[in-house]
Amino acid sequence: MRKGYNINLILGFVGLAKSTFYANINQEELTKEKETGKAVGRPKTQFSYTLDGKRVSDEQIKEWLCGLVCGDGFPYGYKKLTAALVEDYALVINHKKVYRLCKELGILKPQRVCRPKHPKRLPQRTEVTGSNQLWEMDIKYGYIHGEERFFFQLSLIDVFDRCVIDYHLGLTCTAKDACRVLRNALKKRGIKPGMKMPRVRTDNGPQFIAKLFEELCRKLGIIHERIPVGTPNLNAHIEAFHSILEDDCYSRHQFNSYAEAYEQISLYMEYYNQRRRHGSLKNMAPEKYYQAIVSNSIKPQVLVA
Repeated sequence: MRKGYNINLILGFVGLAKSTFYANINQEELTKEKETGKAVGRPKTQFSYTLDGKRVSDEQIKEWLCGLVCGDGFPYGYKKLTAALVEDYALVINHKKVYRLCKELGILKPQRVCRPKHPKRLPQRTEVTGSNQLWEMDIKYGYIHGEERFFFQLSLIDVFDRCVIDYHLGLTCTAKDACRVLRNALKKRGIKPGMKMPRVRTDNGPQFIAKLFEELCRKLGIIHERIPVGTPNLNAHIEAFHSILEDDCYSRHQFNSYAEAYEQISLYMEYYNQRRRHGSLKNMAPEKYYQAIVSNSIKPQVLVA
C-alpha cells in the first residue's frame, strides 16, 4: 500500500475487512500518541493555493489575516475571515485551516455565549388537587414488523385523573404535532384563553424544546416545565402509562402495517380511558373518575407530583 497500490484491491486479496484494517491503524496511531505525547496524523501543510494555482505560504496568509482583523476595527470570526480570504485574495482554503492559523496568531474571537430565548424551567414538586392542573407529555416508539419501520405515539396525560386527553400516532412526530395535541387537549377540556392554564411537563425531546412549541406555550400562558436529563421519575405518570401501553397493546400485536397499528392502538386508547380500571383512581376508569370529580360525587385525593 505504501507503494501506491489500491487499498480495496489488496484487502480483497487477503480477505480482510476495511473496518478491521482501519480500526487497527487508528489503534496504532493512538498508541504512538500516548507514547510520544504528540498527536499523530496527517502533517500540516505550510502553504495554500490561489485559484490560478499560485502557492501562498502560511506566513503570508497570517499577514493577510492580521490585516483583515485590523482593517475596519471590528474583528471577524474565523468563518467570516475564511470568506474574506476567498473573496479578496482568491485563496483556496477552508475554515479549519483559518481557525488553526488564527489560533496560532492569538486572534480568535471569544466564543459567543448563546442565551436561550425561552429559559429552561425545572419542575417543582407541588400538590395536585384537581384535574387540569398538571399535564405530562412524552413520546413512545412502536415497531411495524410487516413494514420494518418504526412509528411514534405522542401522548398527553392529566396527572390527577390519568386520562390521556389527546395523542398523536404517525410515522413522524414533530413540534407541529406536539402543538396540535396540546391545542386539542385544551379544547377537549373546555379551557379557553384567559382561563387558568395547566402546567405542562415534558422531557427535553426535540419536539418540546422547539421554538414552535415554546412560542405556543408562551402565547397561551402555559408554564412549560422540562425535566433534567436522566430523571424520568419526574415524568412518572406518562412513563407509567407508556409502560401499561407496551404491556397491554404493543407487545400483544405483531403489526403488519401502519394501518393495523393505528386501528389496534386507537381501540386500546378508547378502552384505557373509558373502561380500564385504575388502582389509584378507586378502581375506576380515568374518564369515569374525571366525570365523578367534575360532578363532585367523590372526594378528590391530593397527590404530589
